[in-house]
Amino acid sequence: MKKAFRVKDNKEFQQIFKNGRSFANRQLVIYYKKIPDQQHFRVGLSVGKKIGNAVTRNRIKRYLREAFRELEPQIESTYDIVIIARQPTKQMEYREFKKSLTHLLMKERLLKK
Repeated sequence: MKKAFRVKDNKEFQQIFKNGRSFANRQLVIYYKKIPDQQHFRVGLSVGKKIGNAVTRNRIKRYLREAFRELEPQIESTYDIVIIARQPTKQMEYREFKKSLTHLLMKERLLKK
């Protein structure tokens, strides 16, 4: 995923948490905020230390970035999105990540029709 597609600043994360909307399933929590004049969506990932060691956390982030990369043409371009991984993600495979992420994005109508 390109750097332009990432939410990096703590300030931006806090803005999305405070002013955005949220939705969750068992594996992931999604926070999103509409930014009307934005050219493409941006994603921030959060995987807490309670989930596992650095190797596990980095694997989860890699899987999520790859799922976003594959879903990129379908995602609405005017949103900032933050994904928080929950405990069950520790044992998940890539296709389960993609399925869970697609479910969240469809439920919240963040995918193009």
